[in-house]
Amino acid sequence: MKTGGELLVETLVNLGASKSFGVPGESYLPVLDALYDTQGAFDFVLCRNEGGAAFMASAYGKLTRSPGICFVTRGPGATNASIGVHTAMQDSSPMILFVGQIGTDVREREAFQEVDYRAVFGSMVKGATEIEHTERVPEMVARAWKVAMSGRPGPVVVALPENTLGGVTGTAHPVKHARALIEPAPDASALAEARSLLAQAQRPLMIVGGSMISEQSQRRLERFAENSNIPAITAFRYQDCFDNNSSAFCGEAGVGMPAHVQRLIREADTILAVNVRFGEMTTNAYTLMDVPVPRQQLIHVHGADSELGKIYVPTIGIQAGPNAFAQALEPIDRPATDWSQGARATYEAFLDVQAQPSPVDMASVIKYLRTVLPDDVI
Repeated sequence: MKTGGELLVETLVNLGASKSFGVPGESYLPVLDALYDTQGAFDFVLCRNEGGAAFMASAYGKLTRSPGICFVTRGPGATNASIGVHTAMQDSSPMILFVGQIGTDVREREAFQEVDYRAVFGSMVKGATEIEHTERVPEMVARAWKVAMSGRPGPVVVALPENTLGGVTGTAHPVKHARALIEPAPDASALAEARSLLAQAQRPLMIVGGSMISEQSQRRLERFAENSNIPAITAFRYQDCFDNNSSAFCGEAGVGMPAHVQRLIREADTILAVNVRFGEMTTNAYTLMDVPVPRQQLIHVHGADSELGKIYVPTIGIQAGPNAFAQALEPIDRPATDWSQGARATYEAFLDVQAQPSPVDMASVIKYLRTVLPDDVI
């Protein structure tokens, strides 16, 4: 016999979770009891504010390519966490927010801190649900894990009624282990057409972003750009998706986008966008590429078909996960040009910032830190 809280925690551990973040609340005490019983196998990082806990879980999901787990109590606990949940959605970070909830037996009576989480979070997450029966806890937790990880990764909100968590069942069992989700692979003919476009391009550019890119795949993308003499930039908040010391790296398309990065996007004749969600920051408020049909030839690669053509109609749209695409990508025989060499030189010049008139010169601070910090610092 197991409680809903035990089923939830054991399923998460079996799926691969080892760390969670949150602020304790009486609405999910059976989960806290079950976490304690893991004797440290599933760590709970005690936070002081649900917004901070949600940001931690979002960052953990982005860095580990596994859902960041966050636990919060009902009502204000969940709404405090919403800022981190929204960020996880915009950053495509896999995350699951578990929210304590009133018992199903008092629903729609405006019970203490009662909230309809499907309605509140429905427009800002990949999925929002409520587990109404103890027996269905393993099923719904496994589904939330899959939704958070597949296609375009993102956050899932799962409400946990008190009577579901405290209920006891002998018929349900924890999910035993995670099943590998195989990424969609690129179509061979589309890949060949993309290579042809890039080979003929005079001013090609690669943009890399999104989550779930493994270190091995990142190295392959870097070697492709370097050996093909194609300048590369990263999307907003994804500077870590490409080695900044690579000879191909030329900057980030983010907030306050540098003029040289804007120029690269605007003047490119062919853009290879890998795992990128074309958000407002990466496009400088959608001004660098015409909507809906850009001037540039666009090769858009993404694991979720919903992202292909969502804003920009691509010349070639390839539904493929970033790792499957990187595995299939081979360098193109392209000579170094003023375009490729000049892009890196301009980026390096951009880093050499003159002293700024301020009591604390942040440009000098960052320049110093760049020389003394280890390569793997965050």
